[in-house]
Amino acid sequence: MNAVTERTIDIDVILHEKMGEKSRYVPGFLVSWLKRIVHQDRVNAFLWESRDKSGVEWLEECVRYLDMTLEVKGRENLPSPDDGRLYTFVSNHPLGGEDGVALGAVIGRHYDGRFRYLVNDLLMNLPGLAPVCIPINKTGKQGRDFPRMVKAGFESRNHMLMFPAGICSRRHHGVIRDIPWSKTFISKSVEYQRDVVPIHFSGRNSGFFYRLANFSDRFLPFNLAMLFLVDEMYKNVHKTFQITIGKPIPWQTFDKSRTPMEWAKYVQDKVYEL
Repeated sequence: MNAVTERTIDIDVILHEKMGEKSRYVPGFLVSWLKRIVHQDRVNAFLWESRDKSGVEWLEECVRYLDMTLEVKGRENLPSPDDGRLYTFVSNHPLGGEDGVALGAVIGRHYDGRFRYLVNDLLMNLPGLAPVCIPINKTGKQGRDFPRMVKAGFESRNHMLMFPAGICSRRHHGVIRDIPWSKTFISKSVEYQRDVVPIHFSGRNSGFFYRLANFSDRFLPFNLAMLFLVDEMYKNVHKTFQITIGKPIPWQTFDKSRTPMEWAKYVQDKVYEL
């Protein structure tokens, strides 16, 4: 195997893309640590083995690779793929990796691949995932294009799968829960007359991750915990997860009696009631 031509995830290249010439000043030991913590070799081996798959097939291959057992409750609440309508699917984000893969596999199979994620542009480095993604990088150049890309997604003939928290769940006072959800899915679902389907995904990351995330959120100007999400993913192999799908909420529900942020909280609370 030619490691140079077959390496999909390359920390050296990603650092250069993000930092430009400044990347050469990153200490070698730190680069080596990054490669280890994101399991660069292990992930690249899987990406090479699954290189002939993309979209939903690739997501289903990820589920098999991670040996995830998915118990889906409320499957009857998934609208028919033949009803001619488009929907916004929203979920809590407890894990930051497997939950996205699993929900994409379930929603994607039900709708024959007609869905799209809004994702961090780093995930576009995964060629199997790219066909079902609309890349978002709020901190870089694409940040100015965020509204345009969201608009493109909602104007498409695809269902939207969103994690309105934007980052994976945090633990506060012993409770694991998303941070307050963004209002984007409310305003766009109303604008494009898409009913909202609430989904709850079970699962948790390690205690170390939550301690690091709380420290990072409080004291650092960047999301350090995100670097450990692949490591957390490998800690969660061979596990069983419950996916609970709620009844669609008509877009007309989100009227002027509450602000979009208040409606976002309303749906978030509904998800945690599932």
